[in-house]
Amino acid sequence: MEIKGKATEKESQSPKFTLPVDSEHKATEFRLFSVAAPHMRAFHLSWVSFFACFVSTFAAPPLLPIIRDNLNLTATDIGNAGIASVSGAAFARIALGTACDLFGPRLASASLILLTAPAVYFTSIASSPTSFLLVRFFTGFSLATFVSTQFWMSSMFSARVVGTANGVAAGWGNLGGGATQLIMPLVFGLIRDIGVLKFTAWRIAFFIPALFQTLSAFAVLIFGKDLPDGNFRPLQKAGAKPKDKLSNVFYHGITNYRGWILALTYGYCFGVELTVDNIIAEYFYDRFDLKLHTAGIIAASFGLANIVSRPAGGLISDAVAKRFGMRGRLWALWIVQTLGGVFCILLGRVESLGASILVMIVFSFFCQAACGLTFGVVPFVSRRSLGLISGITGGGGNLGAVLTQLIFFKGSKYSKETGITHMGVMIICCTFPICFVYFPQWGGMFCGPSSKTVATEEEYYLSEWSTEEKEKGLHQASLKFADNSRSERGGRADSETRPADEIPSAHV
Repeated sequence: MEIKGKATEKESQSPKFTLPVDSEHKATEFRLFSVAAPHMRAFHLSWVSFFACFVSTFAAPPLLPIIRDNLNLTATDIGNAGIASVSGAAFARIALGTACDLFGPRLASASLILLTAPAVYFTSIASSPTSFLLVRFFTGFSLATFVSTQFWMSSMFSARVVGTANGVAAGWGNLGGGATQLIMPLVFGLIRDIGVLKFTAWRIAFFIPALFQTLSAFAVLIFGKDLPDGNFRPLQKAGAKPKDKLSNVFYHGITNYRGWILALTYGYCFGVELTVDNIIAEYFYDRFDLKLHTAGIIAASFGLANIVSRPAGGLISDAVAKRFGMRGRLWALWIVQTLGGVFCILLGRVESLGASILVMIVFSFFCQAACGLTFGVVPFVSRRSLGLISGITGGGGNLGAVLTQLIFFKGSKYSKETGITHMGVMIICCTFPICFVYFPQWGGMFCGPSSKTVATEEEYYLSEWSTEEKEKGLHQASLKFADNSRSERGGRADSETRPADEIPSAHV
């Protein structure tokens, strides 16, 4: 698979890089089966490490019928543990996004993975509902690595392929949520079949995801690079990358309303995906009286759809942007996510096993594609606070999962099918605010770009820097990004990035 942006005079097959790059040394092509350093190597390291974290976080749900008997878990205990598994990451994602802005995605990601790995090991010694809830809570922090994945891809790939890179990296990482539905019952079965008691076998099985997660962190540290030109710390020491202040990064991130709207809408695509990962195996097991392994296979199909669905969202985002620019990205996101809500409602209302499976698969495509489409927009919200904006949006996904599970799937107030129907209605309602996202240089869903002469990419991204900072030249990276993001104008004649001698003055 090879995705190419349209070549310009500014791009070159630099001898330093295997892939052609733009003026920021970001790759302008996405070659899925390449491991070329640093761009494609970062891609593979990011999705594999995120995949490992997903496997660990959702290793418990497919074994719940066994675990609940061993630990005497009630429906409320199971609901609370599911909520705990996704709640911590809501705030961890914001913190990790800021850490990416200040220290780089490599160190931020590996550190969090290593800090949360012990919780996966400790799951094997959980002995009560409280201890089970705690290990799921601390393991769930690892899902914040999604933010470093998206930050890393946005730092490595240019505007014309960043949606694809983000979509594939996150989609393949999210595959862990489906793969673990197959892996854990299989590992449990193998351990039990060699003569181990079932209440011991499930505990031993948790050492597999724990070890996988640990090894992925060391791979990121050893083989990854933060940016095309190197790691944050050496570049800062050499003066090639200015060291930003936490207060400035934080201010420009939290005051950009677009990030908060995307956090809300992401809460009802990715947040819904997390919710379904927690409930779907038990739903099929109980409602249709299936065997544990059979329910696990059906549930796995929801998460495994990420192999095509979330990448498809990124591809759609980049494709419509070539013709319609940012306005096309926003319209595509709204349409796909709204359709996801419609199919979620249907999933809760169909009564046969075959129809439920079919509707679930269609629902999974739209739900996960909307996630990819969201992060086709996020990289353009802010250049200076990219990590924090990614964190706010990603945190919204986890917060949406927490609220959805609290409202619809905690205890026995609603049946699972009724909860799923209500969740679909919430998706449709919480997707509507996308129409309020507006970029003065590109427009929004219903309005074109501002008629002001200052409504340019340079004006938008350089507004994050003070006059004093511009005089010191600290805004140069934003200036290059502004020029490279002209492609978001769509099919207009002036949408191409310009040759180097036409880039605006450094003191715009």
